[in-house]
Amino acid sequence: MDTLAFIPSPSSGEIVLGPIPLRGYAFCIIVGVFAAVWLGGRRWAARGGQPGTVADIAVWAVPFGLVGGRLYHVVTDYQLYFGEGRNWVDALKIWEGGLGIWGAIALGAVGAWIGCRLRGVPLPAYADAIAPGIALAQAIGRWGNWFNQELYGRPTDLPWAVRIDNGVDAGTFHPTFLYESLWCLFVAALVIWADRRFTLGHGRAFALYVAGYTVGRFWIEYLRIDEAHEFLGLRLNNWTSIAVFLAAVLYMVLSARRRPGREDAVEPSADKPADGDGEAGADTADDTAAGDTGTGGSGKTGGGDGKPASARK
Repeated sequence: MDTLAFIPSPSSGEIVLGPIPLRGYAFCIIVGVFAAVWLGGRRWAARGGQPGTVADIAVWAVPFGLVGGRLYHVVTDYQLYFGEGRNWVDALKIWEGGLGIWGAIALGAVGAWIGCRLRGVPLPAYADAIAPGIALAQAIGRWGNWFNQELYGRPTDLPWAVRIDNGVDAGTFHPTFLYESLWCLFVAALVIWADRRFTLGHGRAFALYVAGYTVGRFWIEYLRIDEAHEFLGLRLNNWTSIAVFLAAVLYMVLSARRRPGREDAVEPSADKPADGDGEAGADTADDTAAGDTGTGGSGKTGGGDGKPASARK
């Protein structure tokens, strides 16, 4: 198939940084993580959170996410590692590619929950802050597939086709890594816009990211030609996209009815502990001030009603 133009694939899957060779796939993942933490940190601070909180929680979320992503990939493509003539040790070689976003988000959420509990902040608020950053990280991370010459789509002669010559296929194919990267950038922008326009809270910005991503993943997955399990004519990831999309939309609807608006506070101040359920302390600066100034000779606190400020909620 002759094409007038195409995207060339790298001659090597490595990026050389001085004396250190680094797998292109791993490099994209690392850059994506830093981008997510940077953007999430800015959004968290804009909502009144403390600098450094997003990074502290990411210390838990990122390793859990990497393990979850790898587990999902290995379980759903077990034949690549445990089939006849395969070496199961390859399942540990994460730098060679193979992360399932569904497992990464699921187990990454467990790590984030642990980090949020330790910091005393609500997980839904943290998820809302980091959601566009996750989409940005995915947009960057997808270029790792370009370095590995993997997860491309059907043959095409479009001018933006990617040239593949990996010993298995040779020719020009749909660059599904590029399609998903661009879609993730769109989803990140969508979440930021919707969050500003509708003041999303209690996990709804994160749910919007999930719903938006699954829409794009469905049609992009349909273009891919790599080996995958199929049910009723659809790839496993197509069915997963449908299920996750419906769950995200349902959450947005129910959450908006039960807990409209946005959290008043996302993190306790440095000198005030969180309350017992991991939520940020509910006392405001005005309450504290009232409690400090209502002691004018009467022995009472909190503006003369005999109750401390924290008891008046």
